Amino acid sequence: MAKQRKRLGEILYKAGLVKKQDLINAIKTSKTNNKRLGQILLELGLIDEDTLTKAIAKQFELEYVNLDNTTIPQDATKLIPQELMKRHNVLPLGMDNGKLKVIISDPLDLEMIDAIRFRLNTELECCVANPTKIRSYIQDSFDQTKKEETDRLRHSIDATAAELAEVGDALQAETLRAQAVAGDDDAPIIRLVNLIIDNAYYMRASDIHIEPMSDRVRVRYRVDGVCLERDNIPKTMQAPLVTRFKILSGMDIAEKRLPQDGRIKRVIGGQDIDFRVSSLPGNHGPSVVLRILRPDAVNVGIESLGFEQDNYEQFQKIIKRPNGIFLVTGPTGSGKTTTLYAALQELNKPDKKIITAEDPVEYNFDGMNQCQVREEIELTFGRILRAMLRQAPNIILIGEIRDGVVADIAIQAALTGHLVFSTLHTNDAPSAITRLVDMGVKPFLVASSIQAIMAQRLVRIICKKCKVVDENPDPYLLQSLDITPEDLENQHVYKGAGCSQCQHTGYKGRIAIFEMFEMNNEIRELAFATAPTTELRKAAKASGMRTLMEDGMLKIFKGTTTPAEIVRITQTEGAAVS
Repeated sequence: MAKQRKRLGEILYKAGLVKKQDLINAIKTSKTNNKRLGQILLELGLIDEDTLTKAIAKQFELEYVNLDNTTIPQDATKLIPQELMKRHNVLPLGMDNGKLKVIISDPLDLEMIDAIRFRLNTELECCVANPTKIRSYIQDSFDQTKKEETDRLRHSIDATAAELAEVGDALQAETLRAQAVAGDDDAPIIRLVNLIIDNAYYMRASDIHIEPMSDRVRVRYRVDGVCLERDNIPKTMQAPLVTRFKILSGMDIAEKRLPQDGRIKRVIGGQDIDFRVSSLPGNHGPSVVLRILRPDAVNVGIESLGFEQDNYEQFQKIIKRPNGIFLVTGPTGSGKTTTLYAALQELNKPDKKIITAEDPVEYNFDGMNQCQVREEIELTFGRILRAMLRQAPNIILIGEIRDGVVADIAIQAALTGHLVFSTLHTNDAPSAITRLVDMGVKPFLVASSIQAIMAQRLVRIICKKCKVVDENPDPYLLQSLDITPEDLENQHVYKGAGCSQCQHTGYKGRIAIFEMFEMNNEIRELAFATAPTTELRKAAKASGMRTLMEDGMLKIFKGTTTPAEIVRITQTEGAAVS
């Protein structure tokens, strides 16, 4: 038989804390007003809250905690989210024998206890404390956390401003400081988001990665193709941080289950900067990535891309042909779009009509007719291409050849007198021939329509400010690149020592390395006969093609980049090791 719990009035009366007649009157009032006895005793001033809490602890045979002389361990406060503590007025004390020890004020609130148990997926061991003191302790904790976050944010702003001032960006540094002190809205989260975006812009980053983790939110910037971890934001700021980015980019802040895309427009440093924003649900919360679209990123001349003189002359000759297909291959982020835009800007004259089909249209250019692919209304690459051929263009840009349908239309366009530019995802240039055939394009059409295929990668440039001779280059790297001691007798290998200008990485900026695969009669015959990639590559090298690795080695000995960069970019390439 279950042990019967003592009545609250009985406990208080036997302890001499309440007189008999006062207790009888309180019980009558409790029944009349339909309130708990403890609440009536408090309202009548017969007992105080501490006395009531101790009696409740004795009634339910639970431990009483005096918060006046109890300190909650710092690691324990991380066991329950602050919003849960505030909503249910509970405090964690720590784990004990596999159970979470929590301080509550009302043992009869079984719904609250079950909600916490379900949310945290753990068994609870309850203690009792004064509800007002629990509430006060939580509020003080919130205030302290907020103060720490504000102090940390201010320190981050000051540190960033100091870095900017050190590298000569005094105006931007003062702008950041002014924004921190007297912004339109002083909310820390707004200043934090502004700081993240501005910091990325001044670091020349191409992407901002906001990545929630179990105990923090990691912020990384992709600079020159490599992710740099710059800051860790407290977990408590995750929800408002993500919400702020969603609001700025026009996303649905209530949708937390599905991926979303949006855009942010912002003026920084006198430039209109676009940010393409992507939100992806994750285990610890949505990951947010901002792709920074700078107007000057694609306004580079062909001379600035990184061509050696022979490849430059070959490239100029190919893009000025009246028809045929010119393909640029490489993985995402290898600069394919920038190269094609540079070619189109060279050809963008009043006597030429240029139409593009892109997904998405990231940069707008005067004089070009740019069309955005929209799969949701079935405005696909194939449909746009069929329509654009009726617009009598001279030059066509297809963002990417993704399937056989698009490939067939592109080839038909090339064979009917159009110059077609496009991209393809292959590891090297000769593999593109095999890839097109695998898509279902007939080999004779591939052989007759392709003019040239160019593979490219981006490698980091050694920082000019801290560039030094590498007296002891890594033998493994040299061996991987087939660089012999004899090669180094009359030539130097360089590296970056690291300085504030390059974020202490030794690199600042990027340049492309190329593999130019131009079709000739022999290669066309091999393509027509569906020869394997190895034979195509061998024929191309015999006709003068430099592989990505060989082009990279020229840039090593010019002092442009390092052996480590070329090995990092080309070591997985079949062309590099053949």
